Amino acid sequence: MDQKKVSIFSSKTLDYFLQLAETMNYTKAAHILGISQPALTQQIKKIERSIDAPLFYSIGKKLYMTEAGQTMLRTTHSIYTILNNASNEIQKTTNSNQGDVKLGLLSSIEDKIFMQFIMYYFKENPGIKVTLYMLTRDEIWHKLENNKIDLAIMYLPDQKIVNWKPYSSRKIIDEELLFLHHKEELADQETIMLSQTTNHPWSVYPDTYYINDLLRETFKNQLSDWPSISGFFTTPEQLYEFSEATKSFTALPKSFVRANQDKMSARALSFEPPIVFQLSFVYRHDKELIPRIKHFLEDFDHYLKEVDYSTRLKT
Repeated sequence: MDQKKVSIFSSKTLDYFLQLAETMNYTKAAHILGISQPALTQQIKKIERSIDAPLFYSIGKKLYMTEAGQTMLRTTHSIYTILNNASNEIQKTTNSNQGDVKLGLLSSIEDKIFMQFIMYYFKENPGIKVTLYMLTRDEIWHKLENNKIDLAIMYLPDQKIVNWKPYSSRKIIDEELLFLHHKEELADQETIMLSQTTNHPWSVYPDTYYINDLLRETFKNQLSDWPSISGFFTTPEQLYEFSEATKSFTALPKSFVRANQDKMSARALSFEPPIVFQLSFVYRHDKELIPRIKHFLEDFDHYLKEVDYSTRLKT
């Protein structure tokens, strides 16, 4: 076996290739991976030298994948599928009350219920070590793809993801996006149309964040102009604090508003028509067959049957 090629096609190198193939942007991929752009470029060039063919090419500022790159991508996905299946097959035989459960929570989601449940779950299952990562949308899919987390907690539907074949989803709640404002002239309204909100600055989630994409698509579908933006923030707490201080408009999930309504001075309105989506668990198909993962999901369902999600948010 050619040991040099084995080292070039290490798990880390393939992770770098997959992330670049996902983002098609060296700067963005390097940021997600936590490395410098030159380091990422060097790793990709090592693969290209080893196979004696380019994986990517550029036209202007846009990156494209070569035919060799497409072959490498299909092969790498096949390798990870084999390894993930092997890992899951081994874990199926493990005890349901021992081991690790790794969760990836979208950073824009209110974490109150999940932290409460994890504390409850640990008391009942001290042999299970739960790890909770607060992640961006890209980071969640990267970790799911590479079997670095067992369960993702995220918003659906997510049109960004084109390959759903390896995954299953499990709805937690139906969610709604609410409009927050400090305008006295809107005090008597119960709903609001996006066209009524474009004459005042907004604060929003950054580009590529799910709710930002959802808002942009809704503005586009309603033929309304995207408003002027005062600031971009990554968590609902940051967004609300900035909106409160600047009196800018913003939009936040109903779950966050309910959890914090006692300390909010802003008024919340539903959009007309409503902007709705789902909060869900997402995981690879075989994860439910692993005893501790199945047990974790079942316990979470039971936890919400005792006291529902909405009621827990208010306590």
